[in-house]
Amino acid sequence: MAAQKPGVIALFDVDGTLTAPRKVATPGMLTFMQELRKVVTVGVVGGSDLIKISEQLGNTVTNDYDYVFSENGLVAHKEGKLVGTQSLKSFLGEEKLKEFINFTLHYIADLDIPIKRGTFIEFRSGMLNVSPIGRNCSQEERDEFERYDKVQNIRPKMVSVLREKFAHFNLTFSIGGQISFDVFPQGWDKTYCLRYLDDFNEIHFFGDKTYKGGNDHEIYESERTIGHTVTSPDDTVKQCKSLFLEN
Repeated sequence: MAAQKPGVIALFDVDGTLTAPRKVATPGMLTFMQELRKVVTVGVVGGSDLIKISEQLGNTVTNDYDYVFSENGLVAHKEGKLVGTQSLKSFLGEEKLKEFINFTLHYIADLDIPIKRGTFIEFRSGMLNVSPIGRNCSQEERDEFERYDKVQNIRPKMVSVLREKFAHFNLTFSIGGQISFDVFPQGWDKTYCLRYLDDFNEIHFFGDKTYKGGNDHEIYESERTIGHTVTSPDDTVKQCKSLFLEN
């Protein structure tokens, strides 16, 4: 769909920005995004894989948005077509990858937290997603771990250990969502998606975890973007109306 404002794109994080964490977008938000597309080009960039983003934004997400960047842009779709992929396995090699996974699983095994479930490491195309509690936890357990983590700093402490242990691997650790953190090569954060946006001279990015250590920080701070911190999906709509629609 052609944008009415050429050279301008509004780029959105998913969790906490378009949806509540790991929740499905409301019908009102989905309708608003389509209205916004009539004014500017619209894209989404999430740390999750395309399957999870589709669960939140709908199975037709790659057609409902002009750009869809999953795994920070390591898997990129433009106008419904796959235009790029990147592989963590090719970057690290099997031996380094195994070394990292083995150490991480040992760390989690020795970690004393109230509950543990399953899928502690999820292998994605361009990154690993590490969850101390395990991604198979229920929503109630997810919410409880988030509260526990804010007090006990389970994820920040774990990231600190891994960052020091594997400093020679040149990895980035990015805490996002409620229960996990992403691990990927330096430079493969959300700024990776910007290489597909050279045609735009005004890139607005909206995200909730824009603080240092959050998975929106690097793209929020990028010289190529105009960063906007949001506090909720409702705040996202409010800011977009003010920026793009009321004038």
